[in-house]
Amino acid sequence: MPKYAHILQSLALTAIFLLPHSSVLAQDGDVVDEIVSIVGENKIILRSEIDGLVQNILIQQQGLEYSDELWLQTLQQLIDQGVLAEHARRDTNIVITEDQVDQSLNQRIQIMSQQLGSEAKLVEVYGKSLVQIRADLRDEIRDRLLAEQFQGSKLRNLKITPTEVREWFAQFPTDSLPVLPEIVRVSHIVKYPELLPEATEEALEIISAIRDSITTDVSTLEELARRYSEDTGSIETGGRYEDMALADLVPEFAAIAARIEPGELSQPFQSPFGYHILRVNERVGDVIDFSHILINIDRSRSDPSRAIAELEVLRDSILTYELPFELMARRHSDEEASSEIGGRVVDPNSGERDLFVDALGPDWKATTDTLKIGQISQPAEVTLLDGNIAWHIVLLQRQVPSHRVNIETDYSRIETLALENKRTLEMRRWLDLLREDVFVEFRGKALEMQPPSVNAPARY
Repeated sequence: MPKYAHILQSLALTAIFLLPHSSVLAQDGDVVDEIVSIVGENKIILRSEIDGLVQNILIQQQGLEYSDELWLQTLQQLIDQGVLAEHARRDTNIVITEDQVDQSLNQRIQIMSQQLGSEAKLVEVYGKSLVQIRADLRDEIRDRLLAEQFQGSKLRNLKITPTEVREWFAQFPTDSLPVLPEIVRVSHIVKYPELLPEATEEALEIISAIRDSITTDVSTLEELARRYSEDTGSIETGGRYEDMALADLVPEFAAIAARIEPGELSQPFQSPFGYHILRVNERVGDVIDFSHILINIDRSRSDPSRAIAELEVLRDSILTYELPFELMARRHSDEEASSEIGGRVVDPNSGERDLFVDALGPDWKATTDTLKIGQISQPAEVTLLDGNIAWHIVLLQRQVPSHRVNIETDYSRIETLALENKRTLEMRRWLDLLREDVFVEFRGKALEMQPPSVNAPARY
């Protein structure tokens, strides 16, 4: 990661992504575990849980080394979450539904499976069935949701003034501030190239032949999924996904999954990903266990001529009749995410409009380099932020050369970091008060690592 990114991150509030704890093994293979803290009436924190979280942090933060301080900070974060959850349970205005827990749990399982390569790999790494992993995570997920909602009630309305922003920024010496690469602010109108009929027909032909092999008992769905499916997330499991909420599936897929009977093999159908066949193994309410095979459509086999012609007409109309670019993007852009906000291109994670042009990719840079502020590009091919290939016209609205961070040019970014810092300090003060009303006890390794003043009462 570039140096400037590390510095900016160091000024911001950071959150640890929590994964299930891993068991800690002694050299002889025996599992070593112990309770290191108790929070409230029934929140137990295990040593293996903290060790597992620290291991995940070290994997994600390359170059970071293990230390007792990191271990204790991780423990303190779990204690803080437990304290917040305990107070949230006492607050009758805060309610977490089972549907919310299920949705968050499904997302967590999906992310972990993607990180490891498949659900089968997840089961192998943690040495437990998916049902057991979900059961282990459920209480943690509920506590996290309670803590987040309770924390939000405190910080939601916290504001920061321009004076506070400038005072916070002024504490950093100028020569310690990072140098940022070129920044642009852009909007665009997108048109997808027309897929050639033979590309679609080929994918449909392949998936139909696979279905025939299954229905005539030549091969099983699982065998053919491992051999031919282009869904990398389910190849190792033979195309199977367990405990998926219908709401988490794309509409085209969810419609078929909700309609067919368990055990029935669907006819081939199309989604934004390509052509599928699907078998629902089990359905309980809106949660399903299913197996499928995906054959992608070769999107390189497309004809961009219609997309280019449409974009040329739109560009000419905007320039000739002085039509608002935002209005034309809302009406005519094929990219749903940006068309809904008038074609504005934003960071999908932060919502930030000022983007590093290098991070956007070479296609974008090649286009923005030809423009002055306020100009609209000719149609150009682009790899979108979601990885799809399309054509677009681009309106350059702001351009800032590579520069050292300063309050005038980068106020929006600095304001965000200053507000996060203010929230962190306010949250710490608030948590110290909340802890006075919640039982917290240290045991085992955690007790040994505390200073003497904490060791004596072993709780606070």
